[in-house]
Amino acid sequence: MDVEQLIKKVKAYNRKAKFDLIRKAYLTAFRVHSKQKRVSGEPFIIHPLETAMILAGLHSDSATIAAALLHDCLEDGSLTLNQLTTDFGEEIAHLVEGVTKIKDMGADLPTNKAETIRKIILASIKDVRVLLIKLADRLHNMRTLKSFKPEKQQRIARETIDIYAQIAHKLGINSIKQELEDLSMRYLWPEVYQDFKMRINKKREEREEEVQQIIKHLDAALRKKGVKAKIYGRAKGFYAIFKKMMKKRVEFNEIFDITALRLIAKTIPDCYTALGVVHQMWKPMPGKFKDYIAVPKSNGYQSLHTVVVGKGSKIHEVQIRTEEMDRMAEDGVAAHWRYKEVARDKYFERKINWIKQVLDWKQQSESAQEFIDTLKVDLFKDEIVVFTPKGDPVSLPEKSTPIDFAYEVHTEVGNKAAKAMVNNKLVPLDTILKSGDIVQILTAKNAKPSRQWLKFVVTNLARSKIRSKLGITTDYDPKKARSKKQAVSTGAELLNNLVFEGKQSLLKLSKCCSPQYGDKIMAFKTKDGKITVHKASCPNIHALKSTREVPVAWKLDEQTGTVYEVLVSVDDRIGMLADLLNIISSHNINVLELKTKTRKKSITNTFKLELQKFHEIRDLLKDLKRIRNVLGVEAKKL
Repeated sequence: MDVEQLIKKVKAYNRKAKFDLIRKAYLTAFRVHSKQKRVSGEPFIIHPLETAMILAGLHSDSATIAAALLHDCLEDGSLTLNQLTTDFGEEIAHLVEGVTKIKDMGADLPTNKAETIRKIILASIKDVRVLLIKLADRLHNMRTLKSFKPEKQQRIARETIDIYAQIAHKLGINSIKQELEDLSMRYLWPEVYQDFKMRINKKREEREEEVQQIIKHLDAALRKKGVKAKIYGRAKGFYAIFKKMMKKRVEFNEIFDITALRLIAKTIPDCYTALGVVHQMWKPMPGKFKDYIAVPKSNGYQSLHTVVVGKGSKIHEVQIRTEEMDRMAEDGVAAHWRYKEVARDKYFERKINWIKQVLDWKQQSESAQEFIDTLKVDLFKDEIVVFTPKGDPVSLPEKSTPIDFAYEVHTEVGNKAAKAMVNNKLVPLDTILKSGDIVQILTAKNAKPSRQWLKFVVTNLARSKIRSKLGITTDYDPKKARSKKQAVSTGAELLNNLVFEGKQSLLKLSKCCSPQYGDKIMAFKTKDGKITVHKASCPNIHALKSTREVPVAWKLDEQTGTVYEVLVSVDDRIGMLADLLNIISSHNINVLELKTKTRKKSITNTFKLELQKFHEIRDLLKDLKRIRNVLGVEAKKL
């Protein structure tokens, strides 16, 4: 591939593009990288050229294309920022500089990951095109990841799915998000990925023929109603199927809607007419209809979603939208940097409002880890969109309350919040909001934040403002605060990190019920002064006097990056390994190593896992034990 192929692709959507600028950028990049090779052995220039091709696929403007070609030139060191500015102007130089600032990605340690996201966000505040170039850069690197060693493949894939796929989602660029997720899955869960690939390819012809028949009948029904639309089948990404299996805890053959029908109509009224036609042809499944046209997602996504039961009880997911909505669904904010070379509009500004909020977070964050903790809640969580009384949309994480809404609107609205109205009804301040709610905050001069608000607020923005107003220097969490009657850690430990108000030598785990770490427990003093620990469900505790009960608790080790070996013995079946990995992944636990050993009557899967907090192992073991055909689960700290 050469630059003329890139020029041809750009010319297809923008005949007024600055082709001389693009050629000049290519020649400069070719000269800078002339002696460099990629790990695969191919010329380095292929990478910036492919990055630019990806952005051309998003119909990016000339400056973005040129900056993509030049994005590795400063890192090489043979080209300075001053030279770049002189040759290409400040706009392109700033784009390249922004991408360069986030080139040195840290290792897979939590702090470095936090620092990585901090760099990405802060480098992109002035111009979101920096993010677009970085996403395209990462996508091409993921496409060529096979050249690296397995350990590096997994580290890069984990960073990609944790960070870059999430950013692509936030920006509404579904085309890049899906490919990043699927490529990451290929290296993080190779066995599951190959299993999916085999199963899907096996039924591809049968499924495609079935989809074509459905499209034919649907098109005929729409034409009778005077609706002209493009209809096509869209295969769901492997990772999307994987996530659905994890969420519903089902096997692959229980996921029916692996192909979604997409209907592109000309107008919004046509979309709703088409929905009526679909529901007349097939029976809609209750609770599966979503109107994202009336209430868009926070990243600008608009569409009608429905799930219907077709011939032979087969389930089909149908998406209905206009051409403009489809373009936004695939390209997101990239659609606002089109070939028209126009300045940002108000609609675009709303889409990147979350980036601007980082400026406020940056001033309050004392560390990279605190910064990433904020983003985990306020950036990467599923979101709802509620409205002010004037109809302005406000994006919030799921389970947000009127207080979260108040601080999102303005700090003083939050600080002076006295009452809340949702859909014209007075509600408690801890009410959980839903998409589409109209929220109004009633303020009072003498009102001030309550310490109790920290019990239910969801956003870190609200939490930090409340703490600031109340003068709390640490993140007070009433849910975790211990009362005087609760156990106090003295450092005494017995087997599974048990601690209590006493000495270790006095502890004894009861043999009648053999409590394990994570079980609900109760402890009692015996006549000889020792402490016996029982499961809370143990029938023998009813014979013990309540006056002899001693406060007891499992100790939570807050050490991060702890590695555990987890052995899971199973009676093997199809999909067993996928189920185990599903559960581990649902806990956001990193798998460092997996070994499988076949025995006469069972299979033992040995996982080496990296956990951030010790108490995570308790929840994981419980969920692993619930999986069908699991015979036993053991864990030990390495």
